[in-house]
Amino acid sequence: MPDMLVKLYALPDAQPVYQKLAAEGIDIRRALAPERHVVLAWVRATFGEFWVSETEIAYSNRPISCWVATDDGLCVGFGCYDATQRGFFGPTGVNESMRGKGVGKALLLACLHDMRSQGYGYAVIGGVGPIDFYATCVGAVLIPDSDPGIYRGMLRPKE
Repeated sequence: MPDMLVKLYALPDAQPVYQKLAAEGIDIRRALAPERHVVLAWVRATFGEFWVSETEIAYSNRPISCWVATDDGLCVGFGCYDATQRGFFGPTGVNESMRGKGVGKALLLACLHDMRSQGYGYAVIGGVGPIDFYATCVGAVLIPDSDPGIYRGMLRPKE
């Protein structure tokens, strides 16, 4: 899967997306240190060990570079940056039952706006799956010859 590049200085306003979700009871916020074990357990159960490893790194950053979506006190989505590589967005994921509501877009925007506030001008979205989603939401463009990119030769457990 290829990488994509996003101009952080040209991001759309996130407030309308946050407000729409807030009206539905969904909160988008920076993850908190005391809930680390809860978020990691949810990521493990929902997306697997590779994403847990990356999310642990996001929790070690200051400020924490993991954002969560919550609904009625439960984690329903997450997004990270500066986890696999500095300047990279991801991993990110949303409960299947919450997809299509704008939660993924809100987490993407939260992370990218946070990256912008940290001084980044651009962000890389590594190993993207939904190319059209990123292109539509934030104007991301494909980076030529970026597959497999930084993930080349990544170790996998022996089956």
